[in-house]
Amino acid sequence: MLEFGGKAALEGKQETPRDTWRAVKRGLLGRCPHCGEGKLFRAYLKPVDACSSCGEEMLHHRADDFPAYLAIFIVGHIVVAGFMATDTWLVLESWQHLMIWIPVTIVLTLAMLQPIKGGVIGLQWALRMHGFGGESEEPMLAEPAYEDAR
Repeated sequence: MLEFGGKAALEGKQETPRDTWRAVKRGLLGRCPHCGEGKLFRAYLKPVDACSSCGEEMLHHRADDFPAYLAIFIVGHIVVAGFMATDTWLVLESWQHLMIWIPVTIVLTLAMLQPIKGGVIGLQWALRMHGFGGESEEPMLAEPAYEDAR
């Protein structure tokens, strides 16, 4: 029977657990999820290849579109709630709502994208996903099981 732990359990290695919440918090702050000292981003949404402080490689991450989905989800709830609350106590024309809520949506989305991406990278690091655990990301090839149909 296999124990929970995947490949490390199969090989008999016991890896030290990583603090998930601390790694996510460091990522949200734009810091290396490993040491919390080095910068996580070299540009707005471009992560560094490796931490300048501890040397932890960050090029493994696969955040893809998940930060954008989270930002849309969060900003959508804030904007819709704000629109509905505003509409109950202020009488505004449609163009006035557009002038308020389109800039709010854009600013909130742009402000949230980098921290959310950092949090996703921190989560991936803490859970040892996508090469952060030391394993290669190359798929393990098994020998094909062909049966002779004689």
